[in-house]
Amino acid sequence: MRGIDTPVRQRRRRVFKEVANLAYNSTNLKDDMEALPYKIVDYEESEFWESVYRDRAIIRERIRLAMGMSLRPENREHPGHLTQGLEESNIDEKYYEPPLMQVIPSACNACPENRYEVTSSCMGCLAHPCQSVCPKGAISMKNGKSVIDQEKCIKCGKCREICPYDAICHKERPCKAACGIGAITSDHVGRAVIDNEKCVSCGQCMVSCPFGAIADKSQIFQLIRAMQSGRKIIAQVAPAFAGQFGPKVTPEMFKTALKELGFADVYETALGADMGCMAEAEHYVKEVATGKQQFALTSCCPSWSVMAKNLFPETIDKISNELTPMVATARLIKQEHPDASVVFIGPCASKKLEASRRTVRSDVDFVITFEELTGMFEAKGILLDEIKAMDEMKDATAAGRGYGVAGGVANAIKECIEKYYPGTPVNIQHAESLAECKKALLLAKAGKMNGCLIEGMACPGGCIAGAGTNIAIPVAAKAVDKFKNEAEKKVPDESVDQEMVELEKK
Repeated sequence: MRGIDTPVRQRRRRVFKEVANLAYNSTNLKDDMEALPYKIVDYEESEFWESVYRDRAIIRERIRLAMGMSLRPENREHPGHLTQGLEESNIDEKYYEPPLMQVIPSACNACPENRYEVTSSCMGCLAHPCQSVCPKGAISMKNGKSVIDQEKCIKCGKCREICPYDAICHKERPCKAACGIGAITSDHVGRAVIDNEKCVSCGQCMVSCPFGAIADKSQIFQLIRAMQSGRKIIAQVAPAFAGQFGPKVTPEMFKTALKELGFADVYETALGADMGCMAEAEHYVKEVATGKQQFALTSCCPSWSVMAKNLFPETIDKISNELTPMVATARLIKQEHPDASVVFIGPCASKKLEASRRTVRSDVDFVITFEELTGMFEAKGILLDEIKAMDEMKDATAAGRGYGVAGGVANAIKECIEKYYPGTPVNIQHAESLAECKKALLLAKAGKMNGCLIEGMACPGGCIAGAGTNIAIPVAAKAVDKFKNEAEKKVPDESVDQEMVELEKK
């Protein structure tokens, strides 16, 4: 479904737009928020559910999440009003109630977790190969058609593989299939539940649910309040922004549009990536290539690094200690603008948690996704296709801009090594999706990745496939590649490494 403007995506964007409208225009916030479900869901025709009342109930919870608040409990006699907790969220600072990802129970379809079923395509053939290969005798013939006894079935899939008519389907819960660490379980009625002890907030479950039953919390309301406060708000944009707002929207047009929205200035997060890849190159050459350290793990993707720490604690000392591009860029901005608040605009849901962590000061005041930013543009009536570019976007190198695509981090480090440490052998590996990342870490643990720089990305395709993106992954890859090739320099200067050292001290 990625890149398709489905009704689920339209509804999410509509909610972001209306919440932004509340922040921009409401003079009676509580009443206007209560009225939103009626504005979004017309009584005459409920577009997505069999009941207008269920549709509005789901929208109410979406509004709360978009305001940064938690869902109301559905198993209590008095779950509270839609606006309960509004005063706490109506602030001009970062606001976050854990957990980040939540399942809206009333929206969940209680999909089968793992089930093989015979469809109407069954021809009732004489050979019955499905029966012959079933190791548990779970398939019988009834009324001339195959039937699977779910009590006996062990979900091996052999019947599906052997059927000459493709008459047996495998039903699997989409959110669970997309989760590479087994964080999706079920409640007593079969609805999805997220195990927050396992979840690393990559958001792949959210973008895989065709019912839109999973959503993350947004900070757009608080960000708009901060912009209204008169403070200087500076944006940093992840390199994956290229192409996200339409094929005609150039990086220069995008930068001008952000300033029109109210940002005082715009930096490329790729600047922090440039500093990071130089530091990572030096570390690899001095530690990994010499055999002092078995292997090295990148830390740019927060979901990947959190998973590594949780599931493979023995690898913690192998995870890069360098500042991530987001944090390095934020510190650079605050070094140049001490009075400013910094907003990271990117494709990633889990960056919201990285900005809030306490182990490393992030210097990031707000995080919003491209999808949430689209809602803000729509609320202000800013048409990006019609923007006249008044700014330039030419700060970062091709190496830093390449971080937006899977393999780009490792390739940037490799290019820096080849330029500044010629003759050093480089062994690069990269993994996409949490399932593949787990496999890579298992191999590393077994000693089969020694001498490697291992790049992990929770989202298949890299940052361009993040949960907060707007366009199809192949289209985004081409756009980022074009943006990368427009950079004036291929790799950063050696002096950038020292800048990273100075930022780490601050």
